[in-house]
Amino acid sequence: MTDFRGFGTALTAFLEELRSNNERDWFNANRQRYEDAVREPARAFIREMAPALAAISPHFRADDRKQGGSLMRVHRDTRFSRDKTPYKTNVGIQFRHALGRDVHAPGFYVHLEPGSAFMGAGMWHPDSGALFMIRSRIDEEPDRWCEVRDEEAFRSCYRLGGESLKTMPRGFAKDHPLAEDLRRKDFIAGHELPLAEALGPEFVDLAVSRIRDSARFVRFLCEAIDVPF
Repeated sequence: MTDFRGFGTALTAFLEELRSNNERDWFNANRQRYEDAVREPARAFIREMAPALAAISPHFRADDRKQGGSLMRVHRDTRFSRDKTPYKTNVGIQFRHALGRDVHAPGFYVHLEPGSAFMGAGMWHPDSGALFMIRSRIDEEPDRWCEVRDEEAFRSCYRLGGESLKTMPRGFAKDHPLAEDLRRKDFIAGHELPLAEALGPEFVDLAVSRIRDSARFVRFLCEAIDVPF
């Protein structure tokens, strides 16, 4: 039995209104709507994902805690931003590696907002040590990297993205055949999908399938930084 019945249009309706009323007084007055339309469906989705995720890898966590779990906080960090609006107007869910402490760890990601949805996999802004280890593994095992990167199931859904250096990083040949990949500062892959497909209860099956499609990519990254998959 499952308690996940889909996110439904109540989620997008709330987020659309939050975009127009992004202030604490409005949010506090509508906090129960947030609980009912956003946080509780997201926690139910996370619980439903847990067994299938564990079957793909026992080292990634589907944690339904209200704070500090897979559901990313609704409050924005405005300390270093010109945009001082206090709340995020999207839903972010990260199934993070058990050894990771923050969003920079290897993981799988789900993003929902009015008008769009996507899934992600990999490592966003890894620290310099992890970045060097990934680049070194690509340099040492170019054939395996290309096999993972170009796997049909992965390539048909995902596109590599994120930031890249303009020049080659130190220690790697400027004419390296995999220069484009070695210049990457992010090792993330994204898969866009119609929002309607992400709002219903069948989204669990779709999300599990897409995580499976990206598993070899994430495994490569985990092995590169010496953590289990």
